[in-house]
Amino acid sequence: MDLRVAVAHKWNPDSWKACEARHLPLYEDPAELAAAEGTLANYPPLVFAGEARALKADLAEVSAGRAFLLQGGDCAESFAEFHPNNIRDTFRVLLQMAVVLTFASKRPVVKVGRMAGQFAKPRSSPTETQGDVTLPSYLGDNINGIEFDPVARRNDPARMVKAYSQAAATLNLLRAFAGGGYANLRQVHQWTLDFMGRTPWAEKFAETADRIGEALDFMEACGIDPATVPQLKGTSFYTSHEALLLPYEQALTRQDSLTGDWYATSAHMVWIGDRTRFDGSAHVEFARGIGNPLGMKCGPSLEPDAMLRLLDTLNPAREPGRITLISRFGHDKVEAGLPALVRAAKREGHPVVWSCDPMHGNVIKADSGYKTRPFDRILGEVKGFFAVHQAEGTHAGGIHIEMTGQDVTECLGGAAAITDAALGDRYHTHCDPRLNAAQSLELAFLLAEMLNREGADRRADAA
Repeated sequence: MDLRVAVAHKWNPDSWKACEARHLPLYEDPAELAAAEGTLANYPPLVFAGEARALKADLAEVSAGRAFLLQGGDCAESFAEFHPNNIRDTFRVLLQMAVVLTFASKRPVVKVGRMAGQFAKPRSSPTETQGDVTLPSYLGDNINGIEFDPVARRNDPARMVKAYSQAAATLNLLRAFAGGGYANLRQVHQWTLDFMGRTPWAEKFAETADRIGEALDFMEACGIDPATVPQLKGTSFYTSHEALLLPYEQALTRQDSLTGDWYATSAHMVWIGDRTRFDGSAHVEFARGIGNPLGMKCGPSLEPDAMLRLLDTLNPAREPGRITLISRFGHDKVEAGLPALVRAAKREGHPVVWSCDPMHGNVIKADSGYKTRPFDRILGEVKGFFAVHQAEGTHAGGIHIEMTGQDVTECLGGAAAITDAALGDRYHTHCDPRLNAAQSLELAFLLAEMLNREGADRRADAA
């Protein structure tokens, strides 16, 4: 379906079925799929429309240059690694990163996790061959299993129901952490993970925590105490994932009782991937009708005119905070490819949030055979992203990373100096390599320096 035709026709939660749907699994039994969809349709929403609107308002501040977006979490969540400690540790590292960025830049940081729903992954091929056996590719735990055998690789709709239950439990714990005292700034010293004591960034974070403690002591002496100020004893934390598995998304789409608008209640924010944002896309058709803030991945294959058509489809009212454009070019392509997109959006008056995904364009295969991402390339793309926005007079609004609070060895380099030989020590990802806690915190401090320079340049221009 042509995008112009899609805009003209009335949207409903299943209108995406009239469009071209790529990277969706084939289910053998339609009745089994319908049963799973029916079960999900009767379950409570995972998030609420008012929460999605609050995130959109926060992102509007980012688009205006008054805040910064931090989005991070697992490449692909799994059933096997579902554990409260893993959820806590990833949340804790995101808190640390946000504190570093806020303290250094003096701007609010909008915290969005790739959590509680980031299961499905697009694959380059629908099948995988090992020896003389060919099976369906692993598409994420909410679709099939990672084990290479016919039973595990069968696309099973019942997995969507299990994914919902895991997402609900994850959200329950995240809400408790965010509002139940764990995020209290008086706890900032206790957020450092034990194994990070071996890194220089843990020491630097401790220095930042000391300065925050001194500031809180001063504020308390003036009568301002975390016990009575909600902003000091808790935080807003949102969830997001790629809206890839449309049967799951449709089953969890609800009409808001206050406004009558439709919302995807699977997450506060959903995004459209680089492989599913094209003219006539079923994923674009689904996304255009929901009220959630939306992300869209932008890589080297996206032309400015195509981007503008998609923006007109997804945000015809040019609502601030509605669209986050997540650039993913690679460290050696970002400064050549990104400016044309930035100029086009600026010229047409689209109030987008520009965020940098420095992960997906920087994957290499190490000599050891592991798929990895060198930290210097990740940092190189972030620097290029900031350089483009400085040159274009626009706001480098956010970062979108695949990371974990676990002490993994999946990305090369950083101050922790993970080598090719060490990749196999703790390489646990089900899909793509993630930054570990130390590398994530290191990136936050380097980002803080870039934000400080950006702020200084803006003040100089204003003067």
